[in-house]
Amino acid sequence: MQIVIGTRKWSTWSLRPWLVLKRFGLAFEEVAVPLREDGVTSEAIAPHSPSGLVPVLKDGELTVWDSLAICEYLAEKAPDLWPSDPAARARVRAAAAEMHSGFASLRGECPMDLTAEARPVELSPATQKDIRRITALWLDLLGRHGGPFLGGAWSIADAFYTPVATRFRTYGVKLSDFGDSGPAGEYAERLLEQPEFLAWEAAARAEG
Repeated sequence: MQIVIGTRKWSTWSLRPWLVLKRFGLAFEEVAVPLREDGVTSEAIAPHSPSGLVPVLKDGELTVWDSLAICEYLAEKAPDLWPSDPAARARVRAAAAEMHSGFASLRGECPMDLTAEARPVELSPATQKDIRRITALWLDLLGRHGGPFLGGAWSIADAFYTPVATRFRTYGVKLSDFGDSGPAGEYAERLLEQPEFLAWEAAARAEG
């Protein structure tokens, strides 16, 4: 398999399936294309992606060009990417899908930048609403499944929320201000302590 990713410090979408591939030891080659470079980015992506976006997974003749679809395809190869219990699996799938399609204000106001200096910022009401929802979601799933991750064991859902944890760190978000008594903040820290994420982060910093 081959995965085409964008600039590591910015590309949340690329980070998610990359974490899944690394976590479960699936063999793959990596192709990195630069993002946010006029006249370069689109030309670099075009040979790989029918949508003009990254990430893209290539497996033989198959091309999959959406991060959630990529992860679902990988789950066909490694079923442990989702919880084995049907109810838990449904819940964390819903959580991953909500991240995939929602939280637009948080995405726009607090973009991922792994090389940015951490600093607190004033958040809009819409972004605060997004953070309250994420906090409540994390607390619910951690409570239901016993942790340490959203479905108990690490899953695709945790890959999808790892970029969120980086945003909270970069923009000085204190989850205690959003209804967290501790478990949600500890979970965010746990995501950023995983060896796969640390490898990605080190590579992002090396890119400059």
